[in-house]
Amino acid sequence: MTLNRRSFVKTGCGGFASSFLAPVAWDPARPFLDITKGLTVQPVFMYRIPQRKERTSWKSWGGIQTEEAATQERARIDRELAALAASSTLPLKFLPVAPVSSPEQAAKIHESTHDALLLYACTGSGQLLTSCISPRKDSLIFVRHRSGPVYYWYEALSTRYLSTSGGDAERHGTASGGRVHVDDVVVDDYRELLSKLRGLSGANNLLGTRIVALGGPMGKYSPEAPEVAQKKFNIRIIDVSYDDFAPRIQAARANPGLVSAAQQCARNYLELPATTLRTDLSFLTNAFLLYHLFKELLAEHGASAFTIKNCMNTIMPMSETTACLTLSLLNDEGLVAFCESDFVIIPAGILLRHVSGLPVFLHNSTFPHQRLVTCAHCTAPRRMNGKDYNPALILTHYESDYGAAPKVEIRPGQEVTFVDPEYSSGRWVGIKGIVRANPFYEICRSQQDVEIQGNWELLKGEARDSHWVMAYGDHLTELGYAARKLGIRWTDISRFRG
Repeated sequence: MTLNRRSFVKTGCGGFASSFLAPVAWDPARPFLDITKGLTVQPVFMYRIPQRKERTSWKSWGGIQTEEAATQERARIDRELAALAASSTLPLKFLPVAPVSSPEQAAKIHESTHDALLLYACTGSGQLLTSCISPRKDSLIFVRHRSGPVYYWYEALSTRYLSTSGGDAERHGTASGGRVHVDDVVVDDYRELLSKLRGLSGANNLLGTRIVALGGPMGKYSPEAPEVAQKKFNIRIIDVSYDDFAPRIQAARANPGLVSAAQQCARNYLELPATTLRTDLSFLTNAFLLYHLFKELLAEHGASAFTIKNCMNTIMPMSETTACLTLSLLNDEGLVAFCESDFVIIPAGILLRHVSGLPVFLHNSTFPHQRLVTCAHCTAPRRMNGKDYNPALILTHYESDYGAAPKVEIRPGQEVTFVDPEYSSGRWVGIKGIVRANPFYEICRSQQDVEIQGNWELLKGEARDSHWVMAYGDHLTELGYAARKLGIRWTDISRFRG
């Protein structure tokens, strides 16, 4: 959805015209934005009805041997997928089940408009199977063992048709030309199917993301990161210079209506439960002016993601605050907002946002010890579950002792997922943790001591003095599936059993 500045009508804080990216109108009660593009799936029921022959084998394995049974199975699939879509927070649209008994029918299916193909491989030849697999879109294969009438392809699927991964190499199933992988197969389990669809949706939403980069892009210890993000993920980086942005700040600060609205927003923010101000109120007010300006940029460029370079110096004298709390506000609203313009971590953060459906916290990590790491930055979202605001002190940004930055408290015992990219090498590390404490060390303001789940000592070899991203919940399975789709080498520390 592309918006422009003429789409908005100013009427004061909380009274701006309602729209996807309406600037200024900060409303803590507004439902979390759903920025994830839905997934349209074409289910295909592949089957062949055998003809009885005397004194010879005339049928294969499988509980579907008549047209009547095939009709009942199609109806069963429709019901199951309708229930799956209704139970999912992922925007899913399942098209009507298409019956396929010949390669000619399969070819027509590939002409339809969909994001992914879901093949119920019941009976039929290997030729029919390979003709059903999409030549251009992602395909998943579902077979039945105990969830209904058993399918022949529950037995017959093999590495002749399916690609496999071993170490960093991938061997391709020759009969299908490597178009499906063993990880694309689901037996009976609709929870597993939903997990794969969520991972696929995350990958699709990452590709082609439009992101505003105020001050330009960079890569922490990896100067090639922006180019990699553009080429590998087709991320559209919209470079907005500070020379172009400075007059906007000057105009906003000279606009009495905007300043008054920002002051009211600041007062409303401080009325949130468990919110304590320990910095100058003017810093908080100016953070809401930045909120207005950042959302204007997003609207003008049709983007739902934002990042800022030189956020620890250049922006401060211009805005007379820091961007820390402003980025927290954008994430609380459901947008994607990161400091430091680090395109090593930004693709992983965008993927985690779409896979989890929740805000993402970009932070520094520390050296692992005794199962613990500390996660710290000054831009943490407060609405980490997409609904409720965590308690927060509003302090200065740590390194500058200036501006407004939230110290967000996360409930001890909360399960979280991390992604840690290995610079721009194309390898990402996945980690699961449990928040154990919210200390107050002399480091960035929002800080959590987190207990690593799994083989934590492996993380010693991954300590890179770089950025991680965090979200509530366990999303490692979905991220691993998405990573393969994206051509990322994935290492899951928390499930490593070596």
